[in-house]
Amino acid sequence: MTTSSSERGVSLGMPELPAPAYPDDVRARLETDAREIIARYPDSRSALLPLLHLVQSEEGHVTRTGMQFCADVLGLTTAEVTAVATFYTMYRRRPSGDYQVGVCTNTLCAVMGGDAIFQELQEHLGVGNGETTDDGKVTLEHIECNAACDFAPVVMVNWEFFDNQTPASAKRMVDDLRAGRPVEPTRGAPLCSFKETARILAGFPDERPGAVEATGGAGPASLVGLRLARGETAPARVVHPREGAPADRDVHEPSPSEHLSSHDAPQDTSASDPAHPAGPAAEEGE
Repeated sequence: MTTSSSERGVSLGMPELPAPAYPDDVRARLETDAREIIARYPDSRSALLPLLHLVQSEEGHVTRTGMQFCADVLGLTTAEVTAVATFYTMYRRRPSGDYQVGVCTNTLCAVMGGDAIFQELQEHLGVGNGETTDDGKVTLEHIECNAACDFAPVVMVNWEFFDNQTPASAKRMVDDLRAGRPVEPTRGAPLCSFKETARILAGFPDERPGAVEATGGAGPASLVGLRLARGETAPARVVHPREGAPADRDVHEPSPSEHLSSHDAPQDTSASDPAHPAGPAAEEGE
Protein backbone atom coordinates (compact mmCIF):
# COMPACT_ATOMS: atom_id res chain seq x y z
CA MET A 1 0.00 0.00 0.00
CA THR A 2 1.40 3.40 -0.92
CA THR A 3 0.77 6.72 0.79
CA SER A 4 0.44 10.11 -0.80
CA SER A 5 3.01 12.84 -0.28
CA SER A 6 0.53 14.78 1.87
CA GLU A 7 -0.01 11.76 4.11
CA ARG A 8 3.77 11.44 4.51
CA GLY A 9 4.03 15.14 5.39
CA VAL A 10 6.17 15.86 2.34
CA SER A 11 5.88 19.36 0.87
CA LEU A 12 5.63 19.67 -2.88
CA GLY A 13 6.78 23.27 -2.76
CA MET A 14 3.31 24.72 -3.14
CA PRO A 15 3.00 28.24 -1.73
CA GLU A 16 1.30 28.55 1.64
CA LEU A 17 -2.17 30.04 1.58
CA PRO A 18 -2.56 33.54 3.04
CA ALA A 19 -3.20 33.66 6.77
CA PRO A 20 -6.89 33.75 7.62
CA ALA A 21 -8.13 37.10 8.86
CA TYR A 22 -9.40 37.78 12.36
CA PRO A 23 -13.18 38.04 12.64
CA ASP A 24 -14.29 41.64 12.16
CA ASP A 25 -15.11 42.22 15.83
CA VAL A 26 -11.78 40.79 17.00
CA ARG A 27 -9.81 42.85 14.48
CA ALA A 28 -11.64 46.03 15.45
CA ARG A 29 -10.83 45.44 19.12
CA LEU A 30 -7.19 44.64 18.40
CA GLU A 31 -6.84 47.69 16.17
CA THR A 32 -8.03 49.91 19.02
CA ASP A 33 -5.44 48.37 21.35
CA ALA A 34 -2.77 48.54 18.65
CA ARG A 35 -3.30 52.27 18.12
CA GLU A 36 -2.78 52.83 21.85
CA ILE A 37 0.45 50.83 21.79
CA ILE A 38 1.84 52.48 18.66
CA ALA A 39 1.16 55.96 20.06
CA ARG A 40 3.76 55.30 22.77
CA TYR A 41 6.64 55.23 20.27
CA PRO A 42 8.14 57.89 17.99
CA ASP A 43 8.84 55.19 15.39
CA SER A 44 5.91 52.85 14.84
CA ARG A 45 8.01 49.78 14.14
CA SER A 46 9.35 50.04 17.70
CA ALA A 47 5.90 48.86 18.78
CA LEU A 48 6.40 45.41 17.25
CA LEU A 49 7.42 43.62 20.46
CA PRO A 50 4.37 44.71 22.50
CA LEU A 51 2.13 44.11 19.49
CA LEU A 52 3.34 40.52 19.34
CA HIS A 53 2.40 40.17 23.01
CA LEU A 54 -0.99 41.65 22.16
CA VAL A 55 -1.77 39.09 19.46
CA GLN A 56 -0.37 36.35 21.70
CA SER A 57 -2.90 37.37 24.36
CA GLU A 58 -5.69 36.71 21.83
CA GLU A 59 -4.92 33.09 20.98
CA GLY A 60 -2.26 32.03 23.47
CA HIS A 61 0.47 31.94 20.85
CA VAL A 62 1.63 34.01 17.87
CA THR A 63 -0.26 32.72 14.85
CA ARG A 64 0.23 33.55 11.18
CA THR A 65 -2.91 35.64 11.49
CA GLY A 66 -1.37 37.55 14.37
CA MET A 67 1.84 38.19 12.46
CA GLN A 68 -0.12 39.38 9.42
CA PHE A 69 -2.05 41.77 11.69
CA CYS A 70 1.20 43.19 13.11
CA ALA A 71 2.59 43.64 9.60
CA ASP A 72 -0.57 45.41 8.44
CA VAL A 73 -0.78 47.94 11.27
CA LEU A 74 2.96 48.72 11.23
CA GLY A 75 3.49 48.74 7.47
CA LEU A 76 6.02 45.90 7.65
CA THR A 77 6.39 42.72 5.65
CA THR A 78 5.41 39.42 7.21
CA ALA A 79 9.04 38.36 6.81
CA GLU A 80 10.15 41.23 9.05
CA VAL A 81 7.56 40.31 11.67
CA THR A 82 8.38 36.61 11.48
CA ALA A 83 12.09 37.33 11.96
CA VAL A 84 11.33 38.99 15.30
CA ALA A 85 8.65 36.52 16.44
CA THR A 86 10.98 33.56 15.88
CA PHE A 87 13.99 35.22 17.55
CA TYR A 88 12.53 35.68 21.03
CA THR A 89 11.57 32.62 23.04
CA MET A 90 8.84 34.50 24.91
CA TYR A 91 6.66 34.30 21.80
CA ARG A 92 5.01 30.91 21.38
CA ARG A 93 4.68 29.53 17.86
CA ARG A 94 2.17 26.81 18.61
CA PRO A 95 -0.74 26.29 21.03
CA SER A 96 0.39 25.97 24.61
CA GLY A 97 -0.99 25.66 28.11
CA ASP A 98 -2.68 28.09 30.45
CA TYR A 99 0.46 27.95 32.58
CA GLN A 100 3.98 28.08 31.20
CA VAL A 101 6.14 26.25 33.75
CA GLY A 102 9.79 27.04 33.16
CA VAL A 103 12.54 25.30 35.12
CA CYS A 104 15.85 27.14 35.18
CA THR A 105 18.58 24.73 34.09
CA ASN A 106 21.39 27.27 33.86
CA THR A 107 24.56 26.51 35.79
CA LEU A 108 23.75 27.42 39.39
CA CYS A 109 20.12 26.30 39.37
CA ALA A 110 21.15 23.10 37.63
CA VAL A 111 23.72 22.09 40.24
CA MET A 112 21.37 23.12 43.06
CA GLY A 113 18.68 20.77 41.80
CA GLY A 114 17.18 22.33 38.68
CA ASP A 115 18.15 19.42 36.46
CA ALA A 116 16.53 16.98 38.86
CA ILE A 117 13.37 19.10 39.02
CA PHE A 118 13.09 19.28 35.24
CA GLN A 119 13.64 15.55 34.82
CA GLU A 120 11.07 14.62 37.46
CA LEU A 121 8.49 17.07 36.09
CA GLN A 122 8.84 15.54 32.62
CA GLU A 123 8.18 12.09 34.05
CA HIS A 124 5.41 13.31 36.36
CA LEU A 125 3.54 15.22 33.62
CA GLY A 126 4.34 12.82 30.80
CA VAL A 127 5.63 15.57 28.51
CA GLY A 128 8.94 16.66 27.03
CA ASN A 129 10.52 20.07 26.74
CA GLY A 130 8.09 22.56 25.18
CA GLU A 131 5.19 20.12 25.30
CA THR A 132 1.77 20.58 26.86
CA THR A 133 -0.26 18.24 29.06
CA ASP A 134 -3.33 16.61 27.53
CA ASP A 135 -5.67 18.82 29.56
CA GLY A 136 -4.10 21.96 28.07
CA LYS A 137 -3.16 23.30 31.49
CA VAL A 138 0.64 23.13 31.68
CA THR A 139 3.43 23.62 29.16
CA LEU A 140 6.81 22.56 30.50
CA GLU A 141 10.13 23.97 29.34
CA HIS A 142 13.66 24.48 30.54
CA ILE A 143 14.72 28.10 30.57
CA GLU A 144 17.85 30.14 30.96
CA CYS A 145 18.91 32.32 33.90
CA ASN A 146 16.17 34.43 35.48
CA ALA A 147 18.56 36.56 37.58
CA ALA A 148 17.42 34.93 40.82
CA CYS A 149 20.49 32.84 41.57
CA ASP A 150 20.32 33.49 45.33
CA PHE A 151 16.98 31.65 45.29
CA ALA A 152 18.22 28.67 43.26
CA PRO A 153 16.75 26.41 42.06
CA VAL A 154 14.05 28.60 40.56
CA VAL A 155 10.89 27.64 38.68
CA MET A 156 8.77 30.26 36.92
CA VAL A 157 5.07 30.05 36.10
CA ASN A 158 3.93 32.64 33.55
CA TRP A 159 7.08 34.59 34.53
CA GLU A 160 6.28 34.68 38.26
CA PHE A 161 8.90 33.34 40.67
CA PHE A 162 8.75 30.11 42.63
CA ASP A 163 11.98 30.12 44.60
CA ASN A 164 14.06 27.41 46.32
CA GLN A 165 12.11 24.60 44.72
CA THR A 166 12.56 20.88 45.09
CA PRO A 167 11.25 18.06 42.89
CA ALA A 168 8.52 17.40 45.44
CA SER A 169 7.39 21.02 45.76
CA ALA A 170 7.44 21.51 41.98
CA LYS A 171 5.27 18.43 41.45
CA ARG A 172 2.79 19.62 44.07
CA MET A 173 2.67 23.00 42.35
CA VAL A 174 1.88 21.62 38.88
CA ASP A 175 -0.70 19.26 40.37
CA ASP A 176 -2.41 22.24 42.00
CA LEU A 177 -2.34 24.19 38.74
CA ARG A 178 -3.98 21.33 36.86
CA ALA A 179 -6.59 20.83 39.57
CA GLY A 180 -7.51 24.53 39.71
CA ARG A 181 -6.32 24.94 43.30
CA PRO A 182 -4.84 28.31 44.37
CA VAL A 183 -1.11 28.63 43.74
CA GLU A 184 0.84 31.60 45.11
CA PRO A 185 4.22 32.69 43.75
CA THR A 186 7.03 33.16 46.24
CA ARG A 187 7.09 36.88 45.41
CA GLY A 188 5.51 39.16 42.87
CA ALA A 189 1.97 39.45 41.57
CA PRO A 190 -0.59 36.66 41.91
CA LEU A 191 -0.75 34.17 39.07
CA CYS A 192 -2.96 34.75 36.06
CA SER A 193 -3.33 32.84 32.80
CA PHE A 194 -0.70 33.01 30.08
CA LYS A 195 -3.05 35.03 27.86
CA GLU A 196 -3.58 37.55 30.65
CA THR A 197 0.17 37.71 31.24
CA ALA A 198 0.73 38.41 27.54
CA ARG A 199 -1.68 41.34 27.65
CA ILE A 200 0.13 42.81 30.66
CA LEU A 201 3.45 42.43 28.80
CA ALA A 202 1.87 44.31 25.90
CA GLY A 203 1.73 47.28 28.25
CA PHE A 204 -1.84 47.24 29.52
CA PRO A 205 -2.48 47.66 33.25
CA ASP A 206 -3.06 44.71 35.53
CA GLU A 207 -6.45 45.61 36.96
CA ARG A 208 -6.72 42.75 39.44
CA PRO A 209 -7.13 44.01 43.03
CA GLY A 210 -3.79 44.06 44.85
CA ALA A 211 -1.77 42.84 41.87
CA VAL A 212 0.18 46.07 41.40
CA GLU A 213 0.93 46.37 45.11
CA ALA A 214 2.33 42.85 45.27
CA THR A 215 6.06 42.90 44.92
CA GLY A 216 9.23 40.96 45.53
CA GLY A 217 12.83 41.89 45.07
CA ALA A 218 16.24 40.37 45.02
CA GLY A 219 17.54 38.44 48.00
CA PRO A 220 20.22 39.62 50.43
CA ALA A 221 23.06 37.93 48.55
CA SER A 222 22.15 39.78 45.35
CA LEU A 223 22.17 43.16 47.10
CA VAL A 224 25.50 42.94 48.93
CA GLY A 225 27.41 44.58 46.10
CA LEU A 226 24.87 47.40 45.83
CA ARG A 227 25.09 48.11 49.57
CA LEU A 228 28.87 48.15 49.50
CA ALA A 229 28.86 50.46 46.47
CA ARG A 230 26.69 52.88 48.47
CA GLY A 231 29.17 52.79 51.35
CA GLU A 232 26.78 51.05 53.68
CA THR A 233 28.35 49.08 56.50
CA ALA A 234 27.47 45.43 56.51
CA PRO A 235 26.02 44.22 59.82
CA ALA A 236 28.11 41.95 62.00
CA ARG A 237 27.30 38.29 61.56
CA VAL A 238 27.89 35.40 63.87
CA VAL A 239 29.55 32.55 62.02
CA HIS A 240 28.80 29.28 63.73
CA PRO A 241 31.76 26.90 63.87
CA ARG A 242 31.66 24.03 61.45
CA GLU A 243 31.91 20.51 62.69
CA GLY A 244 35.37 19.81 64.05
CA ALA A 245 36.34 23.50 64.22
CA PRO A 246 37.29 25.25 67.48
CA ALA A 247 34.20 26.42 69.33
CA ASP A 248 35.82 29.48 70.93
CA ARG A 249 36.85 31.46 67.85
CA ASP A 250 35.97 35.14 67.78
CA VAL A 251 32.90 36.55 66.08
CA HIS A 252 33.83 37.77 62.61
CA GLU A 253 32.79 41.36 61.86
CA PRO A 254 33.30 42.03 58.12
CA SER A 255 34.31 45.49 57.00
CA PRO A 256 32.35 47.33 54.28
CA SER A 257 35.02 46.53 51.70
CA GLU A 258 35.25 42.85 52.55
CA HIS A 259 33.87 40.38 50.04
CA LEU A 260 31.10 38.32 51.60
CA SER A 261 30.70 34.85 50.21
CA SER A 262 29.20 31.52 51.05
CA HIS A 263 32.56 30.57 52.53
CA ASP A 264 32.01 33.16 55.27
CA ALA A 265 28.54 32.05 56.23
CA PRO A 266 26.94 29.22 54.28
CA GLN A 267 23.20 29.65 53.89
CA ASP A 268 20.51 27.02 53.95
CA THR A 269 19.66 25.91 50.45
CA SER A 270 17.19 23.72 48.62
CA ALA A 271 16.41 20.30 49.98
CA SER A 272 16.42 18.89 46.46
CA ASP A 273 19.38 16.68 47.38
CA PRO A 274 19.43 16.28 51.18
CA ALA A 275 22.31 13.82 51.02
CA HIS A 276 24.62 16.38 49.44
CA PRO A 277 23.97 19.83 51.00
CA ALA A 278 25.53 22.80 49.27
CA GLY A 279 28.38 24.77 50.80
CA PRO A 280 32.04 24.11 51.55
CA ALA A 281 32.77 21.16 53.75
CA ALA A 282 35.99 22.60 55.18
CA GLU A 283 37.67 25.92 55.73
CA GLU A 284 39.52 27.41 52.77
CA GLY A 285 43.12 26.35 52.74
CA GLU A 286 42.56 23.15 54.69
